Amino acid sequence: MTYNEIKKNKAIHNYIKAADESLAALGFTEHSFAHVTAVAEKAGYILQTLGYDDRTVELVKIAGYLHDIGNLVNRIDHSQSGAVMAFRILDKLGFNSEEIADIVTAIGNHDEGTGVPVSEFAAALILADKSDVRRNRVRNEDEITFDIHDRVNYSVTGAKLEISDDKTQIELNLTIDTQYGSVMDYFEIFMNRMILCRKAAEKLGLKFRLVINGQQLL
Repeated sequence: MTYNEIKKNKAIHNYIKAADESLAALGFTEHSFAHVTAVAEKAGYILQTLGYDDRTVELVKIAGYLHDIGNLVNRIDHSQSGAVMAFRILDKLGFNSEEIADIVTAIGNHDEGTGVPVSEFAAALILADKSDVRRNRVRNEDEITFDIHDRVNYSVTGAKLEISDDKTQIELNLTIDTQYGSVMDYFEIFMNRMILCRKAAEKLGLKFRLVINGQQLL
């Protein structure tokens, strides 16, 4: 079973849609198909660039696509509930135990609250997920009522995650419109995520760099 087949699966589609609807009701930014597809593609890019085989790249993309389905159950501990859901889905679809183990471990460890980059799969998923900061994830159309998460995401007009040519570092390069949010706002809500990204990069044998508006901050 491939990543593209997973994307076409009706049940998975419904779970992702319903999970995002729950988050919308709670006031969270977009966690729907745009987000999970971006995470899947970035995770695949990371492992492919580092020379992992095609099947491993395919599997980490599947992990990226499924990583937020636990929000269907509850936002709290969604990585763990998502891992359990993914286990059942993948088992029914005929994935072997080794592939399920890799995917479930990554999903269960992607959240900064409890996650640890215990594997290369988990590390790639963490970096892909935490780097998806962008203006069009904000649902609130009234700038006056933006909370800090809205301001920070809306302020990011450009975000690029890239591995260096010599494959020694991975850089998250952000362009922030300070009219809507400051660099300090970004650090206030994303510091734990950036620390987790640094640990994830180390798991992959890389150094993590954060560059905002041309200035290296990490």
